[in-house]
Amino acid sequence: MTEQKLIIQSIGQTPLIRLNNINIALQERGVQVLAKAEHLNPSGSVKDRAAKAMINSGIRTGELIKGKSIIDGTSGNTGIAYAMIGAALGYQVTLCLPANANQERKQILRAYGATIIESDPLEGSDGAQLMAKQIAEEHPERYFYPDQYNNQENWLIHYHTTAIEIWEQSNKCVTHFVAGMGTSGTFIGTSRKLKELNPSLQAIAMQPDSPIHGLEGMKHMDTTLKPGIYDADLADDVIEIDTDDAIDTSLRLARNEGLFVGISAGGNVKAALKVAETAPSGSVIVTILCDSGMRYLSEDIWERG
Repeated sequence: MTEQKLIIQSIGQTPLIRLNNINIALQERGVQVLAKAEHLNPSGSVKDRAAKAMINSGIRTGELIKGKSIIDGTSGNTGIAYAMIGAALGYQVTLCLPANANQERKQILRAYGATIIESDPLEGSDGAQLMAKQIAEEHPERYFYPDQYNNQENWLIHYHTTAIEIWEQSNKCVTHFVAGMGTSGTFIGTSRKLKELNPSLQAIAMQPDSPIHGLEGMKHMDTTLKPGIYDADLADDVIEIDTDDAIDTSLRLARNEGLFVGISAGGNVKAALKVAETAPSGSVIVTILCDSGMRYLSEDIWERG
């Protein structure tokens, strides 16, 4: 086994961490909030799982061959995962990224050797997605286009891995699953499997409370291009989270739990805590820490009181 393959094989099997300090009153009520530490994946986010699955599928089907460049639209995390895996396997990676993506993401992508094509910042991840699709259609001989928003491998990897890990790590006791939605792969795949394992499980989707927000990678589904893999009927409830509340929760996670995670992860935990407020005793609520706070160091948020 090569060292390159060892990097890829280290994706997944992240710990499930009980949040002990962020809301002590929950423990007194017999309610647990657990966080799946996906920021500990090798490139720093939950997107390592989907990127690995989509690239491996392309290789199996013969769509991705040596000499082709992997291309997709991204807000950052999936792109970084593509770039890491592409570097390990010897594939070029080209990414369409909104021009206003933060410097950390651009610097990480360039460090892995990826080519960045900046899209209109006003069009967000939707614009990046449409740009990548157009380039891939115009030059099929040059590019492999995983199309993360419509690729079934995106949600299937969470169905086969993330959900099983959560089930086993929670001692088969998870009662609620809470996660935000960008491509929606994490929420769809994990919820589908957990509902099979526990038919009474409640799946709660988190989304930003407006189209203009600071929850990187998350979509306000009513006002955006809906991913092809998205299933609106799967969520038992949807909780909308304000950006400032997500930021404050990220700070609380760092200062009270020692978990330095990004703003979307803060949004997930804030939503999980809202669920916990009315959940019955004995509830085990699981959410996702999507990415590392290291990707947000240039943001002027970390010195808040």
